[in-house]
Amino acid sequence: MQGPSRQVLDAFSLTEPPVRLAGGQGETWRSGAVVLKRADAESTWRAEVLSALPESGDFRVARPVQARGGAWVAFEWEASELLIGATDVRRQDEVLTAAAAFHEAVAGLPRPGFIDARHDPWADGDRVAWREQSVEGSPAYVDLVGPLVAAWRPVELAAQVVHGDLPGNVMFADGLPPAIIDWPVYWRPPSWAAAVAVADALCWYGAEPDLAARWAQLPEWGQMLVRALIYRMTTDDLAGGVATWTDARRAAYAPVIELALSYAA
Repeated sequence: MQGPSRQVLDAFSLTEPPVRLAGGQGETWRSGAVVLKRADAESTWRAEVLSALPESGDFRVARPVQARGGAWVAFEWEASELLIGATDVRRQDEVLTAAAAFHEAVAGLPRPGFIDARHDPWADGDRVAWREQSVEGSPAYVDLVGPLVAAWRPVELAAQVVHGDLPGNVMFADGLPPAIIDWPVYWRPPSWAAAVAVADALCWYGAEPDLAARWAQLPEWGQMLVRALIYRMTTDDLAGGVATWTDARRAAYAPVIELALSYAA
C-alpha cells in the first residue's frame, strides 16, 4: 500500500518521511511521533470519543491528532500519537482488565449510526451470532457451529460500544498502563467483548481453559462464549468459505466449543 503523500504530511504539520510500521496489516505509517493510517467511515467518531476520554491509570489510548483547521481526517487519512509499547497475546488477564476499565469509561456513549451501515464478514458474523441475520454456510461450518446454535438462548444484557478485537490490540510498556489501540466498534455487552478475547486466546494464542474460569463471573458467560464462537466461525466462513476449514482450524475450535458448551449448560 502506498504511504501518505507530502500533501497528507503537510495537512498534519509533519515533516519527517513516513516509515511503514510493523503490524496494522502493513497499512500504518509513522512520521516522527505521529501514526498515520487510511481513514474510514468511523474515523471521525472514534477521534471525537478518544480525544475527549479522561486520562486513566488503568489504560491508555492513542490520542488523535488534528489536521490544520481542526479536522480529524485530511485527504482520507487520520493521525494519532505514537504510543510506547508492544502487544503480547500471552498477557490476556491484563488485556481483559484494561478492557473492562476502557468499557466502563465509554459506557455512556450513544449507539453510533455507522454500525447499521456495515456489511463485511465481521459485521455480518456478529449479526448472525445474535440472530439478527441468517447465513447459509459451508458444510464444515454448519457441522462445527451446530452445537453452539442449539445451545443459544436469549439474554437480557445492556449493550454499549465495545472493542471487538482485543488480544492483539493491547500494548504493554514498563511502568505504563496497557494501551488499547485499533478500536473496531461494536454495540454489544462488555461481557461479549471479553468472551471474544477469551475465545481467541484459547483457539490461537495458547491460553489454558483456566482463563475462561477466571472470567466466568461476567454476566451470561456461557451465552457470551457461545456467541463469541459463532461470531468468529461465521466470519471465517464468510471470508474464506470451504477452504477455511482445514483440519488444523477445526481442531483449534473443537475443544473451545466444548468448553463454551459446558458454561452454557
